[in-house]
Amino acid sequence: MKSAAIVSGLLFAVGVVWADDKSHWSYSGQTGPEHWGGLKPEFNLCGFGRNQTPINIEGMIEADLPAITFNYQAAGDEVINNGHTIQVNFGAGSNISVDGQQFELKQFHFHSPSENHIQGKSYALEGHLVHADKDGNLAVVAVMFEPGAANEVMEQAWKVMPEKAGGKSALGTKVSAEGLLPAQRDYYQFNGSLTTPPCSEGVRWLVMKEAMTASEAQIEHFSHVMHHPTNRPLQPVFARPVLQ
Repeated sequence: MKSAAIVSGLLFAVGVVWADDKSHWSYSGQTGPEHWGGLKPEFNLCGFGRNQTPINIEGMIEADLPAITFNYQAAGDEVINNGHTIQVNFGAGSNISVDGQQFELKQFHFHSPSENHIQGKSYALEGHLVHADKDGNLAVVAVMFEPGAANEVMEQAWKVMPEKAGGKSALGTKVSAEGLLPAQRDYYQFNGSLTTPPCSEGVRWLVMKEAMTASEAQIEHFSHVMHHPTNRPLQPVFARPVLQ
């Protein structure tokens, strides 16, 4: 039960509109990223953490990274607008295995513009596929999107995208996250955090090297519904190694 509670708490923190005014956070103004650490004691790491995400991925170290095994099923059944992102929630059955460890896919969501940069480059959109193992440890697979051909998985979600914060819609046909992944699965790896309060650390980041595409209309639709950029500013890397 303790592990389940940890997972539930961390996933709740990935992007929920906090109910009380004192802990409400946003992407600008007095509740924006530069103030997150002081909004609530539980958000302290947002201001003082040493392993925070997002980062500019550069100065990579060559390493023999294990391949990620993706086992994704069509189990995405709900789309929510939590005021900070559009998120697709998943039922059981989808997972990844990396370095002998298995993580279950819980949800995917997006940020525009991208939160992480790759060698100084920002992308139009970034998808985060959030996974948790049985002990509550998180692994996020990040995928960059550039303007181009429409993405079919995104299209299915966008058709029922709630326009207002707090809204949720059922997907008529369940989706798989497989369609968000590039054909080439090489990746960068670093230790980081949630990119939203409480900015919990200990998150394994797996950033795909190859970008995907989404149509201009899909990117604009997301931005229109969100009304504002949804990216946390870049954080210092400090002494963390970034592997590839």
